[in-house]
Amino acid sequence: FAELHAVVPGLPVASSRVLPGIVLRRDFSTYCPADGELRALLVTEPLRPALTAPGVEFVVDSEGQYQASLRWITKKTEALMKHLQSNNVKLVLSSAKQDEVVIYYAKLYGVSVVECLSSEEMALIGEITGVSPYAPFGDNVDREITETAVAAFCRPLLLVSKRCVHVGFTSVCAFQPHCLILCGPVDGVNEQHAAALQEAFTMLQQLFKTVDQ
Repeated sequence: FAELHAVVPGLPVASSRVLPGIVLRRDFSTYCPADGELRALLVTEPLRPALTAPGVEFVVDSEGQYQASLRWITKKTEALMKHLQSNNVKLVLSSAKQDEVVIYYAKLYGVSVVECLSSEEMALIGEITGVSPYAPFGDNVDREITETAVAAFCRPLLLVSKRCVHVGFTSVCAFQPHCLILCGPVDGVNEQHAAALQEAFTMLQQLFKTVDQ
């Protein structure tokens, strides 16, 4: 329930509504509008490649070597974003903070990015779509990307002064997610409404569980 509702203080209760899909309480790091269905990728690690494996020391002997290393990283990052574009990936949803070079090339190749998502949000998206996070820097970077989710839309959503991301995923199960936008004059009223609704849903769950048995 925590990931399927958002409270908006400063608006009348009558402004409350139900939206199809889910609302992520993050703003786009970069937004590239796309028409129609789009493919989305889940990632849990930085897309900027590391120079060495974890636990391996990397020694730079000169400024020229250091600059060459930076150029290598930039080139690999651009190649990855170009690879995403060629696989029709239009959206990256990341639990990790991404480097500026990733955001730059994402914008250049028409890929929207949302970063710093919570583990709960990532788990919910995975449950809805049946998709696991993508590991980009394996042995075969250029392989076809198959672990993508399908979204009917992805667009900015402004809740008073809070910028959010509204995504309508195609669900692979019977669960069709909708998000409650709960409005009220102050936070306290909104929290009371949210608690009452959660208790009502819990009661309905118990009722239907009893009927099924």
